[in-house]
Amino acid sequence: MPARDPAALSEDFEALYRAHFAFVWRSLKRLGVPPDQLDDATQDVFVTAHRRFGSWEGRASARAWLYGVARRVAFRYRRSQARRERKHAALPRPEPPEFDAQLSDREDLARVVSALDALSPERRQVYVLSVVEGLRANEIADALDCKVPTVYSRLRRARADLERVLSLAHEPSQPAAEHQGHGANDRSRRARAR
Repeated sequence: MPARDPAALSEDFEALYRAHFAFVWRSLKRLGVPPDQLDDATQDVFVTAHRRFGSWEGRASARAWLYGVARRVAFRYRRSQARRERKHAALPRPEPPEFDAQLSDREDLARVVSALDALSPERRQVYVLSVVEGLRANEIADALDCKVPTVYSRLRRARADLERVLSLAHEPSQPAAEHQGHGANDRSRRARAR
């Protein structure tokens, strides 16, 4: 069989593609390919058709041959989808966080908000623009109409203030009676030392 001209083959394939694209897409949809994968599956059918272009001639119509290719492609997609669904079903379901953990998270967030509120307005602005919004020092300086060293100084102080306030919040508080006891012991020791 004489070799066909590549340019003619390309034109013939483009004509096949234009004539049968919608048919292949609809066939794949009816064959159960998930909607979000229809375009990819249609492309796979035509990649196969391009690779084996003309092999149906003399045995079937192009439409019947493309439908056979679409059936095999649809089977692969459905099998892959079923495999994905089995894997997802096998994953352990995440347990909802326990109430204590949720409460602890809320308390931590409340402490951070409270600590931010305790900062001076200048330090709070710099901290929020840097840490929360992700602005660079020169951008913050432009936004606040100050110098870059001032931004660094306020940011350093804001971090130190926050660290101090948050570390104090995590320290267990001692009952007042213990404080009074220590104070009384200190006074008696001082009296004996005199």
